[in-house]
Amino acid sequence: MEEFFASDGQAAELAQQGIAMVMTYAPKVLLAIVTLVAGLWLIKRFINLLDRKLGEKDPTLNKFVCGLISAILKILLFISVASMVGIATTSFIAVIGAAGLAIGLALQGSLSNFAGGVLILVFKPFRVGDTIEAQGYLGAVVEIQILYTIINTFDNRRIVIPNGTLANSSLVNVSIYDTRRCDLMFGIHYDDDIDKAKAVIKRLIDEDERSLAEPAPRIAVSSLGDNSVNIMARPWVKTDDLWPYYWDMQEKVKKAFDEEGITIPFPQRDVHMYHEK
Repeated sequence: MEEFFASDGQAAELAQQGIAMVMTYAPKVLLAIVTLVAGLWLIKRFINLLDRKLGEKDPTLNKFVCGLISAILKILLFISVASMVGIATTSFIAVIGAAGLAIGLALQGSLSNFAGGVLILVFKPFRVGDTIEAQGYLGAVVEIQILYTIINTFDNRRIVIPNGTLANSSLVNVSIYDTRRCDLMFGIHYDDDIDKAKAVIKRLIDEDERSLAEPAPRIAVSSLGDNSVNIMARPWVKTDDLWPYYWDMQEKVKKAFDEEGITIPFPQRDVHMYHEK
């Protein structure tokens, strides 16, 4: 009986301690949960607002800056929630620092991509909306994120390129200037009239309203090939008109040469058969 009453007393004491702990920590845990939910909601609203404002002023910065600020605010929120529950923030921050060092050593490539993103935003070799050629891909830049840059190719493919690679290798910004030179090459037969062919090309360039008067187009014989006399044409057009202009001019010159009796030669071989007796 004494053991029963003793155990019953211990249970009552443990129950009282449990109730005391619940009364002590329940408000803290509840407050921490409310703070976490409200904090995440506020961070999301703030980041969406910042994204819209930055997107209106500089679309190049908004995704990078919003992602970075969102990560920092969430880390600070989690530290605050942990301190509200009763976790020592000094030791918690020390653990985060040690973990960050270990993660940083393991993710050196990602840190390189982060540094590359910072360099891209500082020196601005390209912006969102520019057309670039990098790593064997040609497309329009749609996003510059913390670690990666996303481009859409003209055949509707999405390419994700690490920022570290872009920052440490050469790339071509195709759309940085408003005008570009269209490089055209046409071959004619050696028996054809060179001046006549140049006049036909000049007329077609002048008739096309997309051709710019300045800089003036250059038309000249570029080389004497094995099968043709090669005539180069260098008109200038607006950047947006480059490829449609190039394709149209190829067709126009071919049709005009046919009408004028100018031959575009192609490689031919003469085969001589010898019969031995």
